[in-house]
Amino acid sequence: MEGFCFARCRFTQLMAAMQLALCVFIIFMSMASLHRFYATNSLLPGLDDPAHCAKFHTVAGGYAGFDIRALADRVDDVLVQLAELQDKLESTALKIGKKTKKSKARHRPPENMTLPEFRRFLEDEVIHPLYSAHIALRLIRIPRSADPDGGDGDPAVDPLVNFFTAEETRKYVTAKGNRDGLPSVYGTNRTYGTVGHACVLMRRELDEYMSYDVGAHCPDDWDLGQRLMLGGCDPLPRRRCLALASKFFTRPLPINESLWALPDDGNVRWSRYHCRGYRCLSARNQRRGYDRCVGCFDMEREKRRWVAAAAAPNGTAASLADFRIDDVLAAKPGEVRVGLDVSVGTGSFAARMRERNVTIVSAAMNLGAPFAETIALRGLVPLYTTMSQRLPLFDNTMDLIHTAGFFEGWVDLQLLDFVLFDWDRVLRPGGLLWVDKFACARKDLDDYMYMFLQFRYKKHRWVVSFKSKDEVYLSALLEKPPRS
Repeated sequence: MEGFCFARCRFTQLMAAMQLALCVFIIFMSMASLHRFYATNSLLPGLDDPAHCAKFHTVAGGYAGFDIRALADRVDDVLVQLAELQDKLESTALKIGKKTKKSKARHRPPENMTLPEFRRFLEDEVIHPLYSAHIALRLIRIPRSADPDGGDGDPAVDPLVNFFTAEETRKYVTAKGNRDGLPSVYGTNRTYGTVGHACVLMRRELDEYMSYDVGAHCPDDWDLGQRLMLGGCDPLPRRRCLALASKFFTRPLPINESLWALPDDGNVRWSRYHCRGYRCLSARNQRRGYDRCVGCFDMEREKRRWVAAAAAPNGTAASLADFRIDDVLAAKPGEVRVGLDVSVGTGSFAARMRERNVTIVSAAMNLGAPFAETIALRGLVPLYTTMSQRLPLFDNTMDLIHTAGFFEGWVDLQLLDFVLFDWDRVLRPGGLLWVDKFACARKDLDDYMYMFLQFRYKKHRWVVSFKSKDEVYLSALLEKPPRS
């Protein structure tokens, strides 16, 4: 029996040594091939020739500006992975060899790992790293020049694949071919993940944001993602992690109670805010980041907005620039059913419209306060988007667009032009644009008035009133004309 056990151990040791030798041989061959590619540019003939290099950078096919340095960095990453794997295998092989010599000297079976242990070692320390290196190699793409005969050929690879270093980013931007080559329902053969070109300028931030474990919990860094969005790197490519929620999350209030009640503090993650609760936010402190929303967390104040004309701070009569919701809806009785609110707030406009059976989607960014969470906890729909992004709404679909406290006269005229044309796109013929107390300097009023008047909307109401000595309010209710 002892001899049988000794023979079995010897056989197990021999098989392990052969497997390790095979793995080391594969790794050395891979490294040799990569070294040949890296040292001689064998896949890019003539790359050292300046004339050829210039042609390579400008040839038709969609890969102008291909980053050779980024490609070299990607190859270096794979070499490092393979070198680390080689070190692990060599270290394990030396340990096995020492145990074997020691066991021979003592004339007893070696103290070797069991078969299940060896299998786990191969899976964790060999197969998974080798698979990662394999995937990294497959993601290193060399652009192909355009087909000289004008045929379709294979499309050029997007140079952004090799520009970014985070593995998840490269996987996201790489085109995904359809299974079996079948066309999709949209008639395309590939699906592309869209990433804004500004991501190239924010490469460090995007790599940090995309360095997460697939399938694990997302890092608590939503503010970094929002910074990328505001910087133009949008839509965000992080897709495959589990979003964290507050550990104190409780059931939200019923819809008939939630519209005009502050949510529970435990339903929000406060780690990235100056305030740590709604009581702080409703104290009307003009903290940086939501100074345009002073008092919007005060539900008693919010209940009075758009219902009765608000009183001026000095107690005098309300401004003519304050429109009531009922007066606006009376302009198109029964026709306003769905709309968009682009404002700085907590969804009170959508709550008031919901009471009138109108569905409003509220655009929201968490600029210093949890606006998106608050809107949702009130039973309303937040649309997490920036004004630089094209609205994810189809043409001619909205009955109403409302904006308040959003531009305040600071926005560049050309940017405002892009925004207003996009609003015009999604408004249906006969839809209403409600400009709610747009504030600007008196000297800029003519410029901003032209921006709204250029669409030749029908004027239901048009009011200019003084905000201060040098500033004015513009409130308007405009109707989009039919175009066919």
